Amino acid sequence: MTVTEDWTWHIVPNAGDLEAAPVEVSAEEAQAWCNFVLWKPTVLPDGCRSITSTLRKEAPPGHEVKATGRSPWSDANNAVHRAEIGGPGRRLRIKQFLYDWAFAAADHPCLWGSETRPVSLSGGQVLWFGTDYLGNAATSARMSRTTVELSVLEGEFSDAELVALHEGLVPPQDDVVRRILLTPFHKLSYWARHPATMVAVPTGLYSFQRHDREHAGTWVPSAELKDFLAAHHIPSALDAFVAESAATFTGGSGAQEVEVVYTSPDIDGSELRLVLQHTGRGRIPFPPQRAKHPASTEEIDLSGRHVHLAHIDPVLGPFDAQWSDSATGVEGKLLSSTNAGLDRGVFLSGLSFLLARSPLRDKGAAL
Repeated sequence: MTVTEDWTWHIVPNAGDLEAAPVEVSAEEAQAWCNFVLWKPTVLPDGCRSITSTLRKEAPPGHEVKATGRSPWSDANNAVHRAEIGGPGRRLRIKQFLYDWAFAAADHPCLWGSETRPVSLSGGQVLWFGTDYLGNAATSARMSRTTVELSVLEGEFSDAELVALHEGLVPPQDDVVRRILLTPFHKLSYWARHPATMVAVPTGLYSFQRHDREHAGTWVPSAELKDFLAAHHIPSALDAFVAESAATFTGGSGAQEVEVVYTSPDIDGSELRLVLQHTGRGRIPFPPQRAKHPASTEEIDLSGRHVHLAHIDPVLGPFDAQWSDSATGVEGKLLSSTNAGLDRGVFLSGLSFLLARSPLRDKGAAL
């Protein structure tokens, strides 16, 4: 039977009812509390075993009790799963969550600022190797939208062992991948559903940050998405990528952007994220400013537009394209996640389709 209903999960109704620390639960039990696919390791490095499997449950914003495992920079109580795997002289941690307060920086935010290199997994997902913010050897992968971050806490693990570990990740429940990928991003996102405080985080390879701590977007209900896109002259699809969520973000100074999430049913959890603003009236800097992460840049002409393009890997990306259209008074940015099915050709094809249609072209209109 084909499952089409949105994914639903358990939520603690009040922040004050949360446990003081993440709870030890199996992956099967934890999945029912997660707004993301929780991947279970089935292939462990030689001599290693599962040590812990803990869940931080979702609740509305507010740190009403002194709790461990909660973020110090926000009052958010979003779901996060952590597991430790180890053996004699070595140990690693796997953290899984839905990265949903911004578009994940370079598709591997925990490796931000370090030299990174990609390895394609058999399912098309990309495993990034680098150094995390703790200074540990680490990896990051986007798997059916879930951010899977691995950090080596002790000893060493070979690239082959870490690739094999990721190849052996499986969902703990039938149909969970299908149901979560069919659920629109704004219905899954904690920050789309709760007025939680935020921090400015890197978004792409060209600088773009929303500095306001209260910058929650106004997300469009699914039933209104088609009309919203039409009103802003934004395509409902970019080749195989279909718009499934959209929002208007407004800052305290009046800066404003429209943001659209495009996904493809044929490319596991991959995403294109479009951000548009009227010239100088949003928070996308133009001319583009390079973010502090190793990457390459180039300038290309596409569909009659001059486009600034940044990427880490020339084939796999991730890609960050930025442009300004003086004829329509619009500045834009298109970002990609990474997957073997979302290579340079696929990205540029979708971008070309977009640019030919001059989104947000009514120069004088308010967002």
